[in-house]
Amino acid sequence: MNLEANNLTTNKKILVLGGDGFCGWPTSLHLSNLGHDVVIIDNLSRRNIDNELEASSLTPIQPMGTRLSAWEEVSGNRIGFHNINIAQDYELFLQVIMDEQPDVIVHFAEQRSAPYSMKSSKNKRYTVNNNMNATNNVLCAMIDSGLDIHLVHLGTMGVYGYGTAGMKIPEGYLDVEVKTEEGERIQQQILYPTNPGSVYHMTKSQDQLLFQYYNKNDGLRITDLHQGIVWGTNTKETKMDERLINRFDYDGDYGTVLNRFLMQAAVGHPITVHGTGGQTRAFINIQDTVRCIELAIENAPIHGDKVMIFNQMTETHRVRDLANLISKLTGAEVANVDNPRKEAAENELHVKNDLFLSKGLKPITLDEGLLQEVTKVAEKYAHRADHAKIPATSTWTKEQKPGVPEQVKNNAQPELAK
Repeated sequence: MNLEANNLTTNKKILVLGGDGFCGWPTSLHLSNLGHDVVIIDNLSRRNIDNELEASSLTPIQPMGTRLSAWEEVSGNRIGFHNINIAQDYELFLQVIMDEQPDVIVHFAEQRSAPYSMKSSKNKRYTVNNNMNATNNVLCAMIDSGLDIHLVHLGTMGVYGYGTAGMKIPEGYLDVEVKTEEGERIQQQILYPTNPGSVYHMTKSQDQLLFQYYNKNDGLRITDLHQGIVWGTNTKETKMDERLINRFDYDGDYGTVLNRFLMQAAVGHPITVHGTGGQTRAFINIQDTVRCIELAIENAPIHGDKVMIFNQMTETHRVRDLANLISKLTGAEVANVDNPRKEAAENELHVKNDLFLSKGLKPITLDEGLLQEVTKVAEKYAHRADHAKIPATSTWTKEQKPGVPEQVKNNAQPELAK
């Protein structure tokens, strides 16, 4: 049975790229529950990174086959699955598009962690290769397929950087006035200047340029969602069965700040605040994430429209204020630690999110009930926590040493290494 299919006017075939991940999995279930025909494409890279980091989700994530069969069992809806690396296997990816004939592609298939992208040159190169090739391959496949596909991409608020220049950050575009040499004043609209704070954020900034080009040159219909930091764990769909539970990352590389604080409090670890905690960030609850994807699909741009950009966030908070809130709720100690990131110690952040509000989003904001719900999840699975993985160890700056790096020496030909 389609639990909410009666609310639909048109069911669509939707490919969810990266549909096994923290945002992709609940989105896939939500869209399927609405009656859409959903197919996931994922190479399970996030599970492989778990193995690499030796840091699993706090919640137990079932194998993909178990997840999909559980969903079909409890909802009556089937979700298809293809294990494809879209950054590398272009021809196979294109063939799936030709076979599935999607109306919509939802693109989550990018390495999403800023700290992970800054761990080493290997991680930087992987993030650039994976994210930028994946996005360009999606756009090329849309063209090569000859199909009229709407692309919905999950970007990040981090493309803007974390300063406001005395104004609210607009939704993607900035109105400017240019004065010509003849003194004529011309009104233009440009992309809001990017100011990425990590290699991960830099790839999302590059995504914007790719979207602008392919929209201008090939007329592709694209919606780019600049999302804030996600908090929360489950949606109403992932709560339907224990086998459907969503990820809860708590480690220093993948754990989002509010979830990390709640988990730290649940296991008796001090709440670790980087620096002064004066960083202001944009936030959104995971349930609003899936709702925003739904709204983006329902409000697709038409041919001839520019890239549609939404700021997918519901509120902003200063990190130390969040830490103090969690401390008050739980009694946990707050500990200020060195900030591993290269960023301003304090910043203001004011953001417009009028477009989603105009489309009917009723934002879920921080309240004690929802925070306690996440805390209960953390407490239930606290025995799975590896406390050694809690500290953030990826740093933005590396000590520069003179001379030839040992790695270069070791990889050099014998005659060059002498």
